[in-house]
Amino acid sequence: MEPDPADDPYLDGITVLDFTQYLAGPSCTKWLAEMGADVIKVEMAPWGDPQRAGVPRRNKRAGGFVQQNRGKRSLGVDLSRPAGITLVKELVPKVDVVVENYSAGVMDRRGLGYTDLAAINPGVIMASISGFGQTGPLTHKTAFDYIAQAYAGFMHMTGEPDGPPMPTGVALADNNAGFHAFAGLGYALYRRTRTGLGCHIDISMVEALFHMQEHTVHAASMDPDYHAGRHGPHYGPLSPAGVFRAPQGWIVILCTQAQIDGLWQAMGRPEYAEDPRFGHPRDRITNRQALTNEIESWMASFPDDREVLAELEANRVPCGPVLDPTEVADHAFFVERGAIRQVDDPLAGTINIPGFPIKFSDAPPEPELRTPALGQDNADILGGLLGYDTKRIAELETAGILIWKPH
Repeated sequence: MEPDPADDPYLDGITVLDFTQYLAGPSCTKWLAEMGADVIKVEMAPWGDPQRAGVPRRNKRAGGFVQQNRGKRSLGVDLSRPAGITLVKELVPKVDVVVENYSAGVMDRRGLGYTDLAAINPGVIMASISGFGQTGPLTHKTAFDYIAQAYAGFMHMTGEPDGPPMPTGVALADNNAGFHAFAGLGYALYRRTRTGLGCHIDISMVEALFHMQEHTVHAASMDPDYHAGRHGPHYGPLSPAGVFRAPQGWIVILCTQAQIDGLWQAMGRPEYAEDPRFGHPRDRITNRQALTNEIESWMASFPDDREVLAELEANRVPCGPVLDPTEVADHAFFVERGAIRQVDDPLAGTINIPGFPIKFSDAPPEPELRTPALGQDNADILGGLLGYDTKRIAELETAGILIWKPH
């Protein structure tokens, strides 16, 4: 029987040279591996990706490293030595994509910038992820997630109105930039099928966040009196829209004019449609605290959050519980959608990780992906792609050009 093309992963046959570490870059290449690409993770001597030392760990395996690096092959190389640079350059003609998330200029100084690689392989596509991009006045700055959140205005918009700016509770800038690079690579690969040429994709963590500002930027250019500020647990331009105290925890409600009558029905207060405090959207914003008090008082009349949500949903009121991400392992939505899944690791054991977020109608079965030890695949990579024999690989390991560690 002929193999079914639908069983092939989307990126089957695509080889990626992955110079990333920590989170922003590895999140990009993680998704490439999920889609079937052969991802060669180049890890620097002596310890490899610093995330290997993250916590929590079990049997010297960090859960965060498992989550971000399953399905990759590890090549341990000393990139501080010319022989290490020469070795990885030999791989460039064999790869389709290169991804890196060092500070701007680092790859160029090593002779591994896009111009250097394109001279070896004109079809190579390179994605560079950094805090401020490869050009502009701030390329020199070191950036981590919180720095990007600050520059992109996210912190300015998060927190209590009279309190300090607050970061989000997740590494939003890192993961967001990684996904932008992942998306850009898909389009670049498509374009290469028509032109045969590669390109350099420049992803700035700050810009990847800043374009998510859905209201503030245009509003400030249209209204000289507009002020972007923090709104605490409620959304400033709309009411009710925010977080409300429920019998057991917190519930989010957001109603536009199209849904507000459903809320009045759920609360058993249809007369609020004519109430001068709540009848018009502007009135509900002006009287936000009074409306919040009414909603929370109504919620308090229920024995538990589940019954509150059932009543809201019965009246088609947009709502949801504020979930603790550590407590969703058995939640029907996350389980049935594959948004959370269990993976087995020979060292860390069985752990939960977030699932792949894009659903393709013709996706092949979910692959079984392993997490590599540092340098575990040196021989497979160099033997398979470059024809190195075991003697040459052993010589490179003895010389310290190649490194490997069991954990």
